[in-house]
Amino acid sequence: MSQTASQSPAVPDPSTLPALRVAVLGAGTVGAEVLRLIAQQGDDLAHRIGGRLEVIGISVRDRSKDRGEHVPAALLTDDPSALVREADLVIEVMGGIEPARSLLLEAMAHGASVVTANKALLAQDGAALYEAADDHGVDLYFEAAVAGAIPLVRPVRESLAGDRIQRVLGIVNGTTNYILDAMTRTGLGFQEALTSAQELGYAEADPTADIEGHDAAAKASILASLAFHSRVRLADVHCEGITDVSAQDIAAAARMGRTIKLLSIVERIEEENGERISARVYPALIPHTHPLASVSEAYNAVFIEADAAGSLMFYGQGAGGAPTASAIMGDVVSAARARVRGGVGPRESRYAELELIPLEELRSAFYVSLTVQDRPGVLAEIAGTLSGHGISISTIHQELIDSGADGQEGRAHIGIATHRALESAMTASLDMFSSTATVLSIDSVLRIEGE
Repeated sequence: MSQTASQSPAVPDPSTLPALRVAVLGAGTVGAEVLRLIAQQGDDLAHRIGGRLEVIGISVRDRSKDRGEHVPAALLTDDPSALVREADLVIEVMGGIEPARSLLLEAMAHGASVVTANKALLAQDGAALYEAADDHGVDLYFEAAVAGAIPLVRPVRESLAGDRIQRVLGIVNGTTNYILDAMTRTGLGFQEALTSAQELGYAEADPTADIEGHDAAAKASILASLAFHSRVRLADVHCEGITDVSAQDIAAAARMGRTIKLLSIVERIEEENGERISARVYPALIPHTHPLASVSEAYNAVFIEADAAGSLMFYGQGAGGAPTASAIMGDVVSAARARVRGGVGPRESRYAELELIPLEELRSAFYVSLTVQDRPGVLAEIAGTLSGHGISISTIHQELIDSGADGQEGRAHIGIATHRALESAMTASLDMFSSTATVLSIDSVLRIEGE
């Protein structure tokens, strides 16, 4: 064997490789983990990149706070604007819209590539970031903005770029999945399950963004934009949270062989005159046999359906400092390689500019829970209202709540599962139920998916 064939190529000393100046915006749980990975894996990262990552500053609000050994006090600054102007690569983990937006635009204007985990910013004003990246010839990476450590953005944006994605459906918020899973396993009500999630650190002190579905909607916006080559803003996503899901709903789902999950759904809808797209987030009943039904605690799982690839499933931890930092560092390596070797990463693709279809024009199956008067003819009246709007019933479950007293009519609970029907038809039916004395209350309206 020749000497050339038997010898491994020389591995350069990392200290001899060119340095890339890195600015980190934010040093909370995720930022601290990113800095730990850079410090502990510096040599390996340098070899993978072909250049050294040199952290030149860390922007924080409070410089006096001790943030641990991997967040050196000497690098802390409260002047992020000056910091980003000196960087080759900016890692943004501060969150929020401003000042993050202005800082990233400033960084790109000064030639820095950007890695961000800021789903809210991307969903609300991603267009400005994409355009700035193009204008200044730099990169914009955001794998950590959707589903934490799960590689999802890159497969949609790059691996499936030669395919035609039809649908993306999944659980993309760990907090709500933990709450619904706890309600299912233990019989807890929503508030008790939320308190448990907060005590375990799965939910923030202010959980509004999670439980109202806003976090999942931001991720749906990003996924729809990538999957369908169209700009889909946060305002375009229909959003419902889980605050109205009750223990009674969980029990009803179990009785029907289903469980309730908060789903993000983006899909391509073929029509006579072409195609439109839908992006929506809501709690839905799915069969126990569906793979998403077994996703427990704070885990995430996402299905992608594509013409050539078929069905793909991605599963893993959707939040947390270390998992999110893992996704960020994958982007850091990609962006840094491009800086060292030349060239740019994937750009925004929005050539299709598909129109969003309004929710009322979609067809869904429903589960409707009603409290009604317990008297003859009530079921027929309810069925007649639904039928009059083109909605057929799949199953009905009735339970007596009380039988009344002193000649008064009692009350009953009715749970109705329907076949697929127009959303507008269900809205019209519910309006009629609200105006009749027969229906005492509309307790819940949930969609049925996964069949």
